[in-house]
Amino acid sequence: MRLHAIDWATVIGFFVIYLAIGFIVAKKAGASSAEFFLSGRNMPWWLLGVSMVATTFSTDTPNLVTDIVRQNGVAGNWVWWAFLLTGMLTVFVYAKLWRRSGILTDLEFYELRYSGRAAAFLRGFRAIYLGVFFNVLVMASVSLAIIKIGGVILNLTPVQSLAIALVVTVIYSTLGGLRGILITDFFQFIIAITGAIGAAIVAVNLPEVGGLGKLLSNERVVSSLNLLPDFSDNEAFLTLLVLPLAVQWWSVWYPGAEPGGGGYIAQRMLSAKSERHAIGATLLFNAAHYALRPWPWIIVALCSILVFPDLQALRTAFPHIDPSVVKNDLAYPAMLTFLPHGLLGLVVASLIAAFMSTISTHLNWGSSYLVNDIYKRFVNPTASEKKQVFVGRISTVFLMLLTGCLALLLSNALQAFNILLQIGAGTGLLFILRWFWWRINPFSEITAMVVSFLVAIYLQIIHPLLGLPDISSPIKLIIGVAITTAAWIFVTFVTRPSDEGTLRNFYNLVHPGGPGWQRVIKKAEMDGHAMKDGGQAWEVPIGILCMLFGCFAVYGALFATGYWIYGKQVPAIILSFVVLIAVTFLFRFWRRLRAN
Repeated sequence: MRLHAIDWATVIGFFVIYLAIGFIVAKKAGASSAEFFLSGRNMPWWLLGVSMVATTFSTDTPNLVTDIVRQNGVAGNWVWWAFLLTGMLTVFVYAKLWRRSGILTDLEFYELRYSGRAAAFLRGFRAIYLGVFFNVLVMASVSLAIIKIGGVILNLTPVQSLAIALVVTVIYSTLGGLRGILITDFFQFIIAITGAIGAAIVAVNLPEVGGLGKLLSNERVVSSLNLLPDFSDNEAFLTLLVLPLAVQWWSVWYPGAEPGGGGYIAQRMLSAKSERHAIGATLLFNAAHYALRPWPWIIVALCSILVFPDLQALRTAFPHIDPSVVKNDLAYPAMLTFLPHGLLGLVVASLIAAFMSTISTHLNWGSSYLVNDIYKRFVNPTASEKKQVFVGRISTVFLMLLTGCLALLLSNALQAFNILLQIGAGTGLLFILRWFWWRINPFSEITAMVVSFLVAIYLQIIHPLLGLPDISSPIKLIIGVAITTAAWIFVTFVTRPSDEGTLRNFYNLVHPGGPGWQRVIKKAEMDGHAMKDGGQAWEVPIGILCMLFGCFAVYGALFATGYWIYGKQVPAIILSFVVLIAVTFLFRFWRRLRAN
């Protein structure tokens, strides 16, 4: 498929805007490491919230949703919808704690919370493990989508697609730092959501689909429409709903949905003007991420079932694409080939915008680890601010090159998603409890990280090579969670906790509260050291209550939108009232939370 002049003008125009923003803010971004990585810690909630949404609206996300819907129906999306519980817990419990810490990166937390050489080792190792290995794997999975879009729509080779997209992204990322990224994210989100809605409208009106009514009544689509798995199908019910809601959300570390917050979400919270702005930003992000965005992608995925019923249909339609990467996730870019010129340019620009938003954030985030938690901490502690910014820009280019190489080795979006889930299985509970239980120490985290990785390597690589009976992905996840959780809890009790001085300083700075710190508070009082906030009521119960009402509100909005689209007015009206009630109670209890 060829882009016409109007399409190219749209795409190139947005490229020029992004690069211009990078050049405009380059001088301010280069003033200091805090400016380059946290935009001066003075960002408003709405800009940070939109940036979080734009970052998680990556090019591979529509492909992933399409892959899920074509294989497991709309209900299959519970595999990521369940992470709303994690997100809302971050909003009302952890956002203000991160903002109070005053650190530059979330890895700096380790030497704030723990003591000794183990804490320093953990900080440095996690900087490499997350900032390079894990981060590059995420960016490679995102880049896989741009490879498929470039191949389907522009007839580009994988190397050509990556070269064009990554070079432009790395230029404005190295110039503008986080401030430039936040500003471009704002425009990129508007473009991306407009393009997604436009693609859904065109897909529904294709002759093969025949409009929304015929789509929803087609016998090949009806079985995929349920918002909840079939309760009579025990396997689908357990794997698609029970496991994500009962185990996955709290036990698995996944970028953008880390239990307790972390990664680029923590980076945005640390960039906020205040605790209230940090809470507002994460609340906006979760509402938009789960309730606003999914339906345009889902509609296109449902239409693709009629246009490209199976993988053979995709291979036949796109014979120039390597058959090894023709998976169900290719159906989304395949549907875009039906767009009229003009709109095609806008949608291509929106997908490139989604890609650039995600990659730029991950490049800046990973670079912040390499600079603050490796270079400054271990290599050159006296490095000037300008030197740190320079190293940050060099490391950004380095991460981009690694990403491009790895992206050429992956084949489909769901494959990468499952690998990431498995590697993080069992670590989530630790990230939740480390703020509220004094006994957790750096050896707990090292154990969780190492064991979860080794279990993932065995289950994903070694087990199949041994020719043993196949293990389903849900069972692999449960095995990983059980082994990793048992291992780190055991190590927690057989190793020494962090020293008293570190624990007291951490508590006085962050004020986490709760029964898990009573031992530290009482010991400090016996030694004649009064602890701040030691006698105040613990706010986590109210925070959890807000989390529950927030989940009811967002899930209600998600379902209500679906039923309005399906033309089922009664459940749509009922759920709309549920949303109003949940929001009313949410704001009533939210006012009781202390935040500066």
